[in-house]
Amino acid sequence: MTPPVFSHGSLRLYLLSLLAEQPRHGYELIQALSERFGGTYSPSAGTIYPRLAKLEEDGLVTKTSDGRKTVYSITEAGRAELATRQGELDAIENEVTDSVRRLADEVRSGVNAAMKSLRADLASAARQAASESKQHGTESKQHADSTRALREAEMVLTEFRQQLRADLRTAAARSQVPLDTVSELRRRLADVRADILASLT
Repeated sequence: MTPPVFSHGSLRLYLLSLLAEQPRHGYELIQALSERFGGTYSPSAGTIYPRLAKLEEDGLVTKTSDGRKTVYSITEAGRAELATRQGELDAIENEVTDSVRRLADEVRSGVNAAMKSLRADLASAARQAASESKQHGTESKQHADSTRALREAEMVLTEFRQQLRADLRTAAARSQVPLDTVSELRRRLADVRADILASLT
C-alpha cells in the first residue's frame, strides 16, 4: 500500500525525480524508494510498474532493453514536469526526511533504554557482590574490585551508546536504517544482557 506521504500523483512525481538522477530498471527504483525511507516503505512491483507504464504513455519516460532488464530514462518532457512541480517534490522530500528521522529516534530510544537496563543490572550485581564479600570477611579487596569493574563497565556502555548513536545518525542521514533495526538491536542487547548476568551468578 502506498504510504500517506504519497498522495494522489505524488509517487508518480517521485519516480520521475529518481529517474532524473539516473536511468534505472524497476527493481532499482523499488530499492531506491526503500532506501530513501530507511526501509519503512518498500513498494511492490504491482505499485511501480503500472505507474512507469503511465509515465511512458504520457511521454515522460522512455524504456530500453538491457539484456533481460527494462531500463527507464526520463525524457525532456519529464524534466519539464519536474521543474514545474518542484515545490510539490520538496514537500515530499521533507516528509521522507521526517519519516526516516522518526525511525532513527525510535532506534536511539531503544539503545538508551537497553543501556539503562544494563547499568542497573551491573550496579545491582556490584551491590550484591559487596554484600556477600562482607559476609565472608573479604570486604575491602572484593568491594574495591567490584567497584572498579562497575566503573569500567559503565564507561564501556557509555562509549558503545555514543558510538552507535553516531553511527545511526550517519546511516539515517543517508536513509540507510532498515525497518527491522530496532527489533534486531533489542534482541542482541537482550542476549548480551543475559550473557552478562549469567557470568555474574
